[in-house]
Amino acid sequence: MTDESPLPDPALATRIDITRPHQARVWNYWLGGKDNYPVDRELAEQLKHVYPGMEDIARHARAFLGRAVRYVAEEAGIRQFLDIGTGLPTVDNTHEVAQRVDPACRVVYVDNDPLVLVHAQALLASHPLGACDYIEADVRDPDAILEHAAKTLDFSRPTALMLLGVMGTVFDDDQASALVRHLLDALPAGSFLVFEDGTNAVRPDDAARAERLRDEGKVYSYRLRSPEEISRFFDGLELVEPGIVSVSRWRVEADVFGVPDEVDAFCGVAVKR
Repeated sequence: MTDESPLPDPALATRIDITRPHQARVWNYWLGGKDNYPVDRELAEQLKHVYPGMEDIARHARAFLGRAVRYVAEEAGIRQFLDIGTGLPTVDNTHEVAQRVDPACRVVYVDNDPLVLVHAQALLASHPLGACDYIEADVRDPDAILEHAAKTLDFSRPTALMLLGVMGTVFDDDQASALVRHLLDALPAGSFLVFEDGTNAVRPDDAARAERLRDEGKVYSYRLRSPEEISRFFDGLELVEPGIVSVSRWRVEADVFGVPDEVDAFCGVAVKR
């Protein structure tokens, strides 16, 4: 989104804050998108300066989304997806990957940036046999998410709960775990948790510099967790292979260059029994 680009819906102009960076728009910039503002690009470049390789993290996280959705749709037979913290639309969005497996898949996207909602409504068109819906909501309000999502999804059927890059916005570990548990409790056995979040395990010094920017109020609030801390979100669930790993290593095939290096975002996919 260039400086001169109008907002997709002028009625939302007063609700979209272009004076403060937003996580979804920063990641859109790292992924090569155009739906971002100068304040987002400035922060993205600042973070790249203290933590080189942020684009690699963003791209590997996005590739993990595709592999994970294909796995739960193809191998586990899941046909419903609740994608919270979806970010701005880009290539191979959740419903596109899922509906290539089965056009009847149903997907609900959730994000707390109204700009995401506008672009989702404009760009994310479902296959006629399936469905897509878009909710403007925060992960801290799971009841509102579940209430609205139930208009599109049948929560008596197994569903994939997708939380990619979102729980780092909830700093308190007990609160974060309780929110994930609340959402999972609404889903039946056979449902899946697809989870990914930023870590401080691969390049701890760079991660510490990024967190100092956060503590100085120069970066949106985001908590980096260790892989061990991320593993607690899967308590009571059955992890599928290869367990909790860097997003660059989850069911990725080696190429002529070998297996990709680890990046500071770890993930897992697990089933509720």
